[in-house]
Amino acid sequence: MKIQENLKKLRIQMGFSQLQLGQILGTDASNYSRKERGKVKIYDDEWEKLAKALNVRLEDIKDHQEKSALQSQDQLSGSHITYLNVPDFILETQQKYIEKLEKENMELLKENIKLKAPK
Repeated sequence: MKIQENLKKLRIQMGFSQLQLGQILGTDASNYSRKERGKVKIYDDEWEKLAKALNVRLEDIKDHQEKSALQSQDQLSGSHITYLNVPDFILETQQKYIEKLEKENMELLKENIKLKAPK
């Protein structure tokens, strides 16, 4: 079961609304909803607050596989290969940042060309 599905199931079973759990985390219902859907990261201290509020062990709601990395050794070359399980929201954030940097880079290149142009 996905982390978010497990968290949502427990929240509903315990009779909590997204607003109530959001308040426990110090956020609004909208941001909590994004956390529950996996769009926004739930930090370790927030997982602890959620476990306490839902009266469950941390391990019961947080899937530790999210943090895992699988390392293996290539038998032919002897090199190590690391496979990481990176959450989608991190990849999306990084992609937006790359796009922003590319745009800024293009603007700087244009400005550089203008500054180097003969007057």
